[in-house]
Amino acid sequence: MTERPMDQSHPAPGWYPDPAGSGRSLWWDGTAWSGYLPAAQPVVAPGRWRPLISPQTPVYNALIWLIVASPLVVVVLQAAVWNPVPRFVYVRGVRTLDPSSIITPGYFVVAAVSILAYAATIVAAYFDWKGLRRAGVVRPFHWAWAFLNLAVYVIGRSVVVRKVAPGRGLAPIWAFIGVYVVSLVISLAHASSMLRLFSSPNGY
Repeated sequence: MTERPMDQSHPAPGWYPDPAGSGRSLWWDGTAWSGYLPAAQPVVAPGRWRPLISPQTPVYNALIWLIVASPLVVVVLQAAVWNPVPRFVYVRGVRTLDPSSIITPGYFVVAAVSILAYAATIVAAYFDWKGLRRAGVVRPFHWAWAFLNLAVYVIGRSVVVRKVAPGRGLAPIWAFIGVYVVSLVISLAHASSMLRLFSSPNGY
């Protein structure tokens, strides 16, 4: 069947009543009909940007929680393995911070893990995006936004899921806010302890 919805020259993709009058709904992808509405799929009004998914369809998975938790993992690792003790040396009579006392093996460990965590979350966002598509979410928030910032992906994903699964989908945002607050507290405490060492009048 290639007939377009009646009285609409360029309708948006969505579920529409069968023009043949079968009483069922068909999916219109913007150019052609692609099949009848599955029994488990709820009917939505014509013109809806994204159709609703079944209330039984899961909207969370391990990947989105990995993305949400990744900043906390890096911050905890940083506080655990990078605790530099500043040393000062005299260069031509000028008291100068010794760079080797700051750029320690722990520093390189944290840097390497941060890069790996960044790459892992992008891969996780990609497979999370594919999983949402398989679950029936039309045009889920694109995974490539994770390159810009994890918060952007988490928020965008949650907003789209909320639209197709009313009453669900926003938990990752709240979890991400909690992770951010805890990470901030740990970072400030770690920075404060380092600052006390740097401001010590005797130095090392």
